[in-house]
Amino acid sequence: MKFSIQSVYTWYRSLLQNPKYRWWVILGTLVYILSPIDIAPDFIPIVGEIDDVLLLTLLVTEVSGLVIEGWKARKGNVETSTNYTSEDNTTTANTVDVDATPVK
Repeated sequence: MKFSIQSVYTWYRSLLQNPKYRWWVILGTLVYILSPIDIAPDFIPIVGEIDDVLLLTLLVTEVSGLVIEGWKARKGNVETSTNYTSEDNTTTANTVDVDATPVK
Protein backbone atom coordinates (compact mmCIF):
# COMPACT_ATOMS: atom_id res chain seq x y z
CA MET A 1 0.00 0.00 0.00
CA LYS A 2 1.39 3.37 -1.03
CA PHE A 3 1.29 6.11 1.60
CA SER A 4 0.75 9.69 0.52
CA ILE A 5 -0.32 12.95 2.09
CA GLN A 6 -3.11 13.21 -0.49
CA SER A 7 -4.63 9.89 0.62
CA VAL A 8 -4.58 10.98 4.27
CA TYR A 9 -6.16 14.31 3.33
CA THR A 10 -8.86 12.57 1.26
CA TRP A 11 -9.64 10.20 4.14
CA TYR A 12 -9.79 13.14 6.57
CA ARG A 13 -12.14 15.20 4.36
CA SER A 14 -14.46 12.23 3.77
CA LEU A 15 -14.53 11.54 7.50
CA LEU A 16 -15.63 15.10 8.23
CA GLN A 17 -18.66 14.81 5.96
CA ASN A 18 -20.39 13.35 9.02
CA PRO A 19 -21.26 16.26 11.38
CA LYS A 20 -20.74 14.07 14.46
CA TYR A 21 -17.08 13.53 13.58
CA ARG A 22 -16.65 17.21 12.76
CA TRP A 23 -17.72 18.13 16.31
CA TRP A 24 -15.33 15.53 17.75
CA VAL A 25 -12.45 17.03 15.77
CA ILE A 26 -13.33 20.52 17.00
CA LEU A 27 -13.62 19.34 20.61
CA GLY A 28 -10.37 17.34 20.41
CA THR A 29 -8.53 20.27 18.90
CA LEU A 30 -9.72 22.61 21.64
CA VAL A 31 -8.71 20.12 24.36
CA TYR A 32 -5.26 19.65 22.80
CA ILE A 33 -4.63 23.38 22.44
CA LEU A 34 -5.69 24.09 26.04
CA SER A 35 -3.85 21.06 27.45
CA PRO A 36 -0.38 21.48 28.96
CA ILE A 37 0.65 18.17 27.36
CA ASP A 38 2.03 18.65 23.85
CA ILE A 39 3.44 16.34 21.17
CA ALA A 40 6.14 18.92 20.45
CA PRO A 41 6.75 21.10 23.53
CA ASP A 42 6.63 24.84 22.95
CA PHE A 43 10.10 25.48 24.41
CA ILE A 44 11.63 23.88 21.27
CA PRO A 45 12.18 26.95 19.06
CA ILE A 46 10.32 26.29 15.78
CA VAL A 47 8.91 22.78 16.01
CA GLY A 48 7.04 23.59 19.21
CA GLU A 49 4.89 26.19 17.53
CA ILE A 50 4.28 24.32 14.26
CA ASP A 51 1.86 21.76 15.77
CA ASP A 52 -0.07 24.51 17.55
CA VAL A 53 -0.34 26.58 14.36
CA LEU A 54 -1.51 23.56 12.36
CA LEU A 55 -4.15 22.70 14.94
CA LEU A 56 -5.33 26.31 15.14
CA THR A 57 -5.66 26.30 11.36
CA LEU A 58 -7.68 23.08 11.55
CA LEU A 59 -9.90 24.56 14.24
CA VAL A 60 -10.56 27.80 12.35
CA THR A 61 -11.26 25.89 9.12
CA GLU A 62 -13.80 23.55 10.70
CA VAL A 63 -15.57 26.19 12.79
CA SER A 64 -15.80 28.58 9.84
CA GLY A 65 -17.14 25.72 7.68
CA LEU A 66 -19.85 25.03 10.23
CA VAL A 67 -20.73 28.72 10.49
CA ILE A 68 -20.95 29.11 6.71
CA GLU A 69 -23.09 25.97 6.34
CA GLY A 70 -25.42 27.19 9.10
CA TRP A 71 -25.64 30.61 7.51
CA LYS A 72 -26.46 29.13 4.10
CA ALA A 73 -29.07 26.82 5.62
CA ARG A 74 -30.64 29.71 7.49
CA LYS A 75 -30.82 31.81 4.31
CA GLY A 76 -32.18 28.87 2.33
CA ASN A 77 -29.20 28.64 -0.03
CA VAL A 78 -28.58 24.94 0.51
CA GLU A 79 -26.85 23.40 -2.50
CA THR A 80 -29.11 21.12 -4.48
CA SER A 81 -28.55 19.26 -7.70
CA THR A 82 -30.08 20.80 -10.79
CA ASN A 83 -32.72 18.62 -12.42
CA TYR A 84 -33.90 19.00 -15.98
CA THR A 85 -37.14 17.79 -17.53
CA SER A 86 -36.82 16.28 -20.98
CA GLU A 87 -39.44 16.37 -23.74
CA ASP A 88 -41.17 13.21 -22.46
CA ASN A 89 -41.57 14.78 -18.96
CA THR A 90 -38.98 12.60 -17.25
CA THR A 91 -36.68 14.31 -14.79
CA THR A 92 -32.96 13.68 -15.15
CA ALA A 93 -30.16 14.87 -12.93
CA ASN A 94 -27.39 16.87 -14.54
CA THR A 95 -24.48 15.06 -12.85
CA VAL A 96 -21.34 13.75 -14.48
CA ASP A 97 -19.03 11.37 -12.60
CA VAL A 98 -15.44 11.73 -13.79
CA ASP A 99 -12.27 9.95 -12.71
CA ALA A 100 -9.37 12.36 -13.11
CA THR A 101 -5.81 11.27 -13.69
CA PRO A 102 -2.79 13.58 -13.52
CA VAL A 103 -0.95 14.30 -16.74
CA LYS A 104 2.82 14.64 -16.45
